[in-house]
Amino acid sequence: MSDDAIRYDAAHIQVLEGLEAVRKRPGMYVGSTGERGLHQLVFEVSGRAVNEVPAGRAGSVDVTLTPDGWVRVDDDGPGVPVEAAGDTRGPGLEALLTRMHTGAEPRGRNAASLGLFGIGPCVTNALSSRLTAEVRREGVRWVQEYARGIALTPPTAAGPATGGGTTIAFLPDPDIFGTAEFSFDVLAERFRELAFLNGDLDISLTEERPPGGFRSERFQYPGGARDFVAFLDARAGAPVHPDVIGFEREDPRIAGTVEVALRWCGSREERVRTFANSRPTPGGGTHAAGFRDGVAAAFNAYARERRLLTAADPDLGVDRIGDGLTAVVSVKLDRPEFLGSTNGVLGGAAVRACVGEAVREHLGRWLKGHPEQAAAVIGRIVQGARRD
Repeated sequence: MSDDAIRYDAAHIQVLEGLEAVRKRPGMYVGSTGERGLHQLVFEVSGRAVNEVPAGRAGSVDVTLTPDGWVRVDDDGPGVPVEAAGDTRGPGLEALLTRMHTGAEPRGRNAASLGLFGIGPCVTNALSSRLTAEVRREGVRWVQEYARGIALTPPTAAGPATGGGTTIAFLPDPDIFGTAEFSFDVLAERFRELAFLNGDLDISLTEERPPGGFRSERFQYPGGARDFVAFLDARAGAPVHPDVIGFEREDPRIAGTVEVALRWCGSREERVRTFANSRPTPGGGTHAAGFRDGVAAAFNAYARERRLLTAADPDLGVDRIGDGLTAVVSVKLDRPEFLGSTNGVLGGAAVRACVGEAVREHLGRWLKGHPEQAAAVIGRIVQGARRD
């Protein structure tokens, strides 16, 4: 082999500028060039709008799938700053749509995380054949157009505006995504989830595409995790106890909050959903382990005290307690520690201890305050354990 064939130096390094890297390797930024990636384009744009609500700057978010293949995301906030107007109060419109991480989701316990890697709407811009932005801010309506991440026009004042807000509409690039199509149901599931986990959020999803025609859903659940459990239980058979047990607690030891809701139903299936900063954690983590620790401790203490377990009976195991259990465990932390790049598993030893303590104390109080319901749940679990 010649020296030229094996030599590797700076001349062999390809430097990709700006959004060129996103178009070169789209899967690295949105997960795939199929349906999953298409949905991520929506989440990267809507994440900014959604986080205007808990910040107190907006009241609602509307997402629309249009008949011509576009997606429109609209919020009623103050409108993002516009550099052309000399507005320097935060990242401006052009920076939001062209610079990585400039428009990344805010951090902290109140931030709802929708993006994969916190890069922001510029990813959607780079992977769209066309994108238009409209900002209604301080009485002026501003518009700007892009093609494959490149600005076709500067932000341009287009007359007076009534109210405030930002609207971003985009058409995914068919050269990248081929014939993949958006799924209303997949988008609805994630937006519904966000609304359950953030009681002040009001978000709608509308489909105007043929052949299904028009349909629209609005997601708003002030009951939070309790409403989430009731929704998950809808097809799980009759509940063993009517009440959805739930609580929310702030804990300075983890610089965050813990929200838990749970109920047992007649089926033997376990439905436990865990989240950290509104992000699903399918791999579980310390909050999931703490939840199970707390449930087992509360149940075993109560069962021993009320002699629902004999001296010969072993403690109720976590696996047995989960039969028929529906639960939502949501922690919101100022500084979450995720394990791995996909943020699917939560770390932090203090989280396990604090969640376990909170569940044990609250569930223990509920068991003592509702002896008939407690006996029904524990009796079912004990009988199942003895049968096994």
